[in-house]
Amino acid sequence: MKFCSNCGGSLSSVTPPGDDRPRQVCQNCGTVHYENPRMVVGSIPEHDDGSILLCRRAIEPCSGTWTIPAGYLENGETVSACAEREAYEEARARLADVTPYLLFNICHINQMYLLFRARLANPDFSAGPESLEVKLFRENEIPWGELAFPVITETLRHYFQDRTSGGFSFGVFDILPTNSVKNS
Repeated sequence: MKFCSNCGGSLSSVTPPGDDRPRQVCQNCGTVHYENPRMVVGSIPEHDDGSILLCRRAIEPCSGTWTIPAGYLENGETVSACAEREAYEEARARLADVTPYLLFNICHINQMYLLFRARLANPDFSAGPESLEVKLFRENEIPWGELAFPVITETLRHYFQDRTSGGFSFGVFDILPTNSVKNS
């Protein structure tokens, strides 16, 4: 950001009084412009037969790779509504029983991923405009080497471990710049 959205003045990186880090501050009107992490919200859509729905991305980044339906939270949108919207946009899938599952902090790229478990409300799904194809996968069919992002690999790894153990509990993890993961 180079110019103030309030008055159009030039911005400088300064630490405002009472703050603990540099912010973009307008030299003209004094407005402080805060930049906060982007929230990505997604779901693991579960089919009644135990398989899960994945989407092959039709858009960059990582076009052609597989992911769960997920995307950026919009202003004025709840996180569960975002998970439902993304599932419909990417896979034309309707969700039921949307339940919070995992939160990943990815501080080195200023993102947070909030992931839900959800049941497919019906077996009707098809590729939306952001997907080349959508498909149900059992655990042994997951294309592990073709997943879009490290956070998707970690999400699915946790999901299948929890499913094997028979218990799903909410977890918070950090994905580090090295793509290693630690409990937060």
